[in-house]
Amino acid sequence: MSRRLAVLGHPVEHSLSPLLHSAAYAQLGLDWRYERHDLREHELRSFVDGLDRSWRGLSATMPLKEELFGLADEWDDTVALTGAANTLLLADDGRRIARNTDVAGIDRSLRDAGLDSARHAVIAGAGATARSVLVALDGLGLRSATVAVREPARTGSLAGLADELGLDLDIVRLGDLEHVVDGADVVAWTVPNGVGLGQSLPFDARTTAVALDVTYEPWPGPLAAQWIEVGGRIASGRDMLLHQAVRQVRFFVSGQTDSPLGDEAGVEAAMRAALDAA
Repeated sequence: MSRRLAVLGHPVEHSLSPLLHSAAYAQLGLDWRYERHDLREHELRSFVDGLDRSWRGLSATMPLKEELFGLADEWDDTVALTGAANTLLLADDGRRIARNTDVAGIDRSLRDAGLDSARHAVIAGAGATARSVLVALDGLGLRSATVAVREPARTGSLAGLADELGLDLDIVRLGDLEHVVDGADVVAWTVPNGVGLGQSLPFDARTTAVALDVTYEPWPGPLAAQWIEVGGRIASGRDMLLHQAVRQVRFFVSGQTDSPLGDEAGVEAAMRAALDAA
């Protein structure tokens, strides 16, 4: 049976999700079509309500992750904790089941970069992706974080999450990032595409901390570019994108995110080849 899926967001034309998912379903021998639709927050509900039974699932990018969670009938603890979902399974019985695969994708990309524990992190940005970064780092033993943002008044959700996780949190302006990165185990960039870094970060931070730059198109993102200059360790947005997409494919195919696909090695290899060719 042919099924339809899509990534939703605004802007969404830069998304590489169609390449990844199309490669996965071809590898699995499934006649599934994965599209992209440019939608703003006020357009999401009517779009989802208008889908027919040929649709199997949706992925969400900025700025729709909170709104997608709001459309779900069921979700897990990770979605509840982050307040955001990047994945919605449209079950055959009509249920809408939400998941956040970003957390697992972030965890895997950090571990691939050689990080197995973290006590202090600096995070640029305070949106849904920043909350997923905080939850992933909490799983690595995080004790404290500094958040650098353009508008400090808009950090309420992240501050509430830090309090729930029992983490110490400081908030500074994005322009002060260079003054707070020394001593961090991780420096994360979750700011939307198009926002420049505009400052050179200290050499010591770039050679000791892992940079997590969630930018994936264009690559390298502004944070990763500075780490590349000194040969620093980088958890790339492209690796994060790949690993979270593998879990989305699991969910859309089997209804489970934690159970590997039968040919997961082949699927991941096909997805990575598509990503490398992009």
